[in-house]
Amino acid sequence: MIGRNEVWLVTYKVLIVDDSKLARMSVVKVLSTLHADWPRIEAANADEALLQINQQHPDFVLLDFNMPGKDGLAFAAELRHQHPHMGVALISANRQVEVIRRAEAAGATFLAKPLTEEGLREFFENAVKKRRGAVS
Repeated sequence: MIGRNEVWLVTYKVLIVDDSKLARMSVVKVLSTLHADWPRIEAANADEALLQINQQHPDFVLLDFNMPGKDGLAFAAELRHQHPHMGVALISANRQVEVIRRAEAAGATFLAKPLTEEGLREFFENAVKKRRGAVS
C-alpha cells in the first residue's frame, strides 16, 4: 500500500492530448502545481499522441473528450487495449452520466473540466496504485 505522498517520490511522464493549445496550457498549469518536475508531452490529436507514446513512453495520458478525428473515448479504449498498465484519464466539461459511464467502460478515469488539483491528484494516486498492483 502506498502512502498519499509516495506518489510524488517518483517521476512520471505525462502526455496531454487536446486539440486546444489553451486547454493543454490549463492542464499543464494544474499538473505543475502538483509536481513541476514531471516531464510533460503534448499532442493535439490521437495520431500525434500515438507517435508520442511510441517515442516517449508516457506513464499517464490525459485526454480531451472532443477532438477532431478519433475522439477521446475511442482513443482511451485503444490505449487501454494496447497499454493496459498506462493510466488514462478522459477530461470533459460534459458531466452527463452516460459520458462518465462510457469513459469508465473504455478503461479511463473521468475528470471534469475545469480540471482541479484535487481531481488530478486523486487520479494519479489511484493510477499509481493500480500500476503497482499490476507489477507485483
